[in-house]
Amino acid sequence: MGDVAVECRVTPRGMSFPVRVKPRSSRNEISGVREGALSLSVTAPPVEGAANRACVALLAEAFGVNRRQVRILSGEKSRTKLVEIEGVGMEDFRRLLRGLLRVEGAGEDGRRLQDS
Repeated sequence: MGDVAVECRVTPRGMSFPVRVKPRSSRNEISGVREGALSLSVTAPPVEGAANRACVALLAEAFGVNRRQVRILSGEKSRTKLVEIEGVGMEDFRRLLRGLLRVEGAGEDGRRLQDS
């Protein structure tokens, strides 16, 4: 698998990158990369910040950090958000992301394949 195509940036605290959130999904999961953003599916509805909290919890668990280390920098009321994970460097981010996207049913680019 080549470099994962997520538009990430080094920040003074860690890494920031865009996510595209699909609320009201059947399960919480990182489902791939789409148009330079990490695709997340969360079961929570987009009501009163529930989907944002689910997004933060999912990323914190996936990257092995505390929820306080994951912040939504912009897009709180949008499906496309910019998030920052504190304490994660570029190489750690890439390694962790490659591992997260190497799931059963994923193609070489990390995207989920449709059932034929």
